[in-house]
Amino acid sequence: MKKTDYIGWDEYFMGVAHLSAMRSKDDSSQVGACIVNDKNRIVGIGYNGFPIGCSDDDLPWEKNEDFLQSKYAYVVHAEPNAILNSSVDLADSRMYVTLYPCNECAKLIIQSGIKEVIYLDHKYPNDPIFEASRRLFEMAKIRVRKLENYHLRIVKDE
Repeated sequence: MKKTDYIGWDEYFMGVAHLSAMRSKDDSSQVGACIVNDKNRIVGIGYNGFPIGCSDDDLPWEKNEDFLQSKYAYVVHAEPNAILNSSVDLADSRMYVTLYPCNECAKLIIQSGIKEVIYLDHKYPNDPIFEASRRLFEMAKIRVRKLENYHLRIVKDE
C-alpha cells in the first residue's frame, strides 16, 4: 500500500532551507534559502555568513551601533548566497527562505529572474526595509507567500 502521509514539495524545500540555516554561525539570526526550478529540482542553496576567505573569528557576530563593529557590515545574506551558489539560469524559479527578504535581497531576487518567494517567518513587517521589499516584489510581479502550517521540525542532536 502506498504511503499517504509524506511531506509536500513546500515542506520539503522549506526543510532544505531550514537545514541550510543551521550552517550559519550567527547566534541571533540563522537564515537559509533554497532555490528550486520549475521541475522541482534544487538549483541553489545558501545561508547567512561571512564572505569566502573572511575569518569567522576575526569579524563581529554582534549587533552594534558602531557599523564597523557590527555583523551588518560583513554578513552575506542567505538569498544572495543561494543565487551565487547556483550555476544555472534562475528564470521562473522559486525561492524558499526562512525569513522574509530585506530590500537588498529583494533586488537580487528580482534581477536573478526568480518569480516566487515562499517564506517562513516575517520578524519585522513594519520596518521600512521590508516595506521596500514588498513594494519591489509587487512592482516586479513576484509572487510572495508565507508558508502556513509548516510542521517539519529538524532537531539537531546535541
